[in-house]
Amino acid sequence: MIPVPSDVRIWIALGRTDMRRGMRGLALQVQQTLKRDPHAGDIYVFRGRAGSLVKILWHDGTGMSLYAKRLERGRFVWPSASDGVVAITASALACLLEGIDWRSPQKSWRPTMVG
Repeated sequence: MIPVPSDVRIWIALGRTDMRRGMRGLALQVQQTLKRDPHAGDIYVFRGRAGSLVKILWHDGTGMSLYAKRLERGRFVWPSASDGVVAITASALACLLEGIDWRSPQKSWRPTMVG
């Protein structure tokens, strides 16, 4: 897992992204398409057409990092909108990277009846 500081904002780039793009191409997409500063310390998550690969772009204050993850089975859960960004929490990002539906994760425990 990426060590995400608590004050970092995480953005999912909606739609499909050309996964051949590297660090510079994704940073340019953040600037031109999303109208944001890729060097401001926010995390940007991109997904390709097939849905099994995501790339994460993050400038941590000392340099730009590019992370990639491919699921062996299944697809990453993604919002259906075609453009823009959606803000998510660090815990939602952790769910997303594990292939869990981050929009409605299920609790693994059930309260017991007392009485």
